[in-house]
Amino acid sequence: MVRIGGLASGMDIDSLVKDLMKAERIPLDKLKQKKQVLEWQRDDYRSMNTLLLDFRSQLTQMKLTTQYRARTVTSSDESRITATATSVASQASYSISKVTKLASAENWVTTGVGSVDSSKSLASQTSNFTAGLTWQKGAVGSSNLVGNGSTTGLKLDLAASDGETIKTDELAKMSVKVNGVAYEVVSSTSFTTGKNQVHIDANGSLTFSNAVAAGATVKVNYITNNKVQTGSLADGAKSFQLNKKNIVADDFRLTVGGTDYSITSVDPATNVGQLSNGFGSINLTTGEITFNAAQTADTEIKAVYQQEYADFSISAYTSASGNEPVKENFLIESSESLNSVINKVNSSNAGVSMFLDSATGKISMMRTETGDFHDDPNTPERDYDISVSGDFASVTLGLSSAAKTHGENAAFVINGLSTTRHSNTFDLNGVNITLKKEFDDGTSASLSINNDGNKVFENIKSFVDKYNELIGKINGKTSEEKYRSYTPLTDEQREQLSDKQQELWEEKAKSGLLRRDSILTGALSSMRMKMYQPVSNNDINPLYNQLASIGITTTSNYLEGGKLEINEAKLKEAINNNPDAVEALFRGGSESAAESEKGIIHRLYDSVNETMNKLKEKAGNSFSTNQQFALGRTLSDLDSRIGRFEERMIQVEDRYWRQFTAMEKAIQRSNEQSMFLMNQFGGGM
Repeated sequence: MVRIGGLASGMDIDSLVKDLMKAERIPLDKLKQKKQVLEWQRDDYRSMNTLLLDFRSQLTQMKLTTQYRARTVTSSDESRITATATSVASQASYSISKVTKLASAENWVTTGVGSVDSSKSLASQTSNFTAGLTWQKGAVGSSNLVGNGSTTGLKLDLAASDGETIKTDELAKMSVKVNGVAYEVVSSTSFTTGKNQVHIDANGSLTFSNAVAAGATVKVNYITNNKVQTGSLADGAKSFQLNKKNIVADDFRLTVGGTDYSITSVDPATNVGQLSNGFGSINLTTGEITFNAAQTADTEIKAVYQQEYADFSISAYTSASGNEPVKENFLIESSESLNSVINKVNSSNAGVSMFLDSATGKISMMRTETGDFHDDPNTPERDYDISVSGDFASVTLGLSSAAKTHGENAAFVINGLSTTRHSNTFDLNGVNITLKKEFDDGTSASLSINNDGNKVFENIKSFVDKYNELIGKINGKTSEEKYRSYTPLTDEQREQLSDKQQELWEEKAKSGLLRRDSILTGALSSMRMKMYQPVSNNDINPLYNQLASIGITTTSNYLEGGKLEINEAKLKEAINNNPDAVEALFRGGSESAAESEKGIIHRLYDSVNETMNKLKEKAGNSFSTNQQFALGRTLSDLDSRIGRFEERMIQVEDRYWRQFTAMEKAIQRSNEQSMFLMNQFGGGM
């Protein structure tokens, strides 16, 4: 529609229409203001819900026995024994009259491995080991598979057709772990009942003695007869890197672009082998193949080769192993360093700690746990917890001839009872005792376990402070002044005010939106009543059946809305003289018991939950849609009404413009007729 803005009449039609629309929009502005008030109110309700959620977390903590059974331990001689106590510890005394032996860990020390640099590759130092170092030929591989819920169906990715097959005569040296639990690798599928076992066939298929859970991590370390590596060369490629190092020259096979090559000679000084037909060379130490001529794009390459490796195993009895030791198999590539080997051992489940002393060249291996876990009474000599197998550990590292010290259990007498423990730190009825040194001089060291009244007092005080904070904030919101003359600003009003003025205005407009709110005032009344109603159940002491009896009362200022104050002396007296009664008052009775039988914490928890549910029904939360709470449904209705009203405003504005446009056209025609008549009269004179 063409709008004519006062060209004929000389009137400011645009301003006239705007002024007329201001009057028309008054009901629309009121709807938008009502919507804004409801949104502010919704946000206020949600902030109260957040406040209650925080207080409910405090109540959850106060349900725990640890809040009322804090224990303190006093030692008569901390140079001999120390202790800590948990909440389950009883108030008691313990006397240790002597400690004849402290627990110690089994330890092995070798005579020396030789002049070895632990940071360099083992292959480069084969001759440096005093006892020698023997390598085997093959290839060491590692693979992570995913359990499928079955005993079969898992397979290693091997190029069996090219000779990359499992060395089935060395299955016992390999390792398979399912979610960290070791499985014994056996030579057939005739499994031993009740044991975790697995068989790996020549092609790499695994068969387990029991189904492997779907999604479980299956870690496999294995040995193959050869390593097969394939790839595609880039245009102009002059080299190719093998995945393994210290390659064995014998039986090395290389195929490039369909042509086979082998090693014709090896320079012992550089360990570089020449490839047949002058094709190039291979550095056997690094595994890098160099071509004499640049290769064309997408040329296929395949290498079949062996590397040098060694193996060993460590078995150790631990506190968790029971009658069977924990056994860890280790596969060592010749390109690894001794530091790498030691790190593998220390990070394994063998339960030992190993290190090389560079000053003496000796290796120390010690159990990470103290105590003696494997002393078979049927053997004439004491048994050691650790055992090793494999030439690398037994001979090269010299562990078979190492000087060995047995692990010892701690032996002591407590309250007249002679007993032993694997560790110098042990638990006794919730008391964690640590033996510090041996003594047998007729003087006892005693421990006294008492209730930590100060800690319990602080826990209860923290709860009361949190309750008072909640009461204060809710009471402040429900008694907030309501400024009825301050309504939400319209868009036009905002344009007339500065940012600071808008902020001050909205502060007044938001005030008092929850004044005398029935949900919140009801919550305050409910909590006050539940705080002071006496508790009566089988656990309660009649002398301590309400808060006032332990020194917690309301403040004398009624304007504070029922805040609590603590008579510190009276509360501490109750805690120290009858801690069980204090605990029963707060958390006695079950959550399903009758209201009068529930402890104060359970009652408050129920009241807070009930209030939070009401607030959620009223205002929802950040995850709620408008249709899931009352204010949201009202807001949705207002949005619909605002939308319809705005459509009507467009129609009204169009109507005004049509009317003014018609008036302008009429005036224009009148002016034209007037001019015509004036011209006619003027022309006849």
